[in-house]
Amino acid sequence: MELERTGKYILDAAFRVHTALGPGLLESAYEACLAYELHAMGVPVQRQVEQAVVYWGQVIDVGYRLDLLVDEVVVEIKAVERLLPVHEAQLLSYLKMGNHRLGYLLNFNVLRLKDGIKRLVNKL
Repeated sequence: MELERTGKYILDAAFRVHTALGPGLLESAYEACLAYELHAMGVPVQRQVEQAVVYWGQVIDVGYRLDLLVDEVVVEIKAVERLLPVHEAQLLSYLKMGNHRLGYLLNFNVLRLKDGIKRLVNKL
C-alpha cells in the first residue's frame, strides 16, 4: 500500500509540473521541477542515483543513473516524441538491477500527460 501512495504523490507532482511547463523542454528541467514538487510535498526524493550492475556476483559501476528514486519507487523521465519499447525495457532493467518493485516512465513531451505515463512492476 505504501508504494501505491508514493505512486499517487509522483503522479500528482508530475501533473503539476506538466501543467506549469507543458511539453518541449529538456528532460533535466522536468527532473529538477518534479524533484522540487515532491520535496515540497514532504516526499523523500533522490536525483541521479547510481545503479550498479551485478555480473557474476561482482558489482560493476557502469555509469547507470536512476533519474529519480522516490521512496523506493523508480521514476524514469523522458521528453521524446513517443515512448518506445526500449524505454520500457530500460525501466524494467533498472527495477530488476536495483531489486525495486515499482517504477514510472513519464514522458513530458505530450499534450496530455496521461498519454505519457507507463507504470511497470517487478515481482509484485
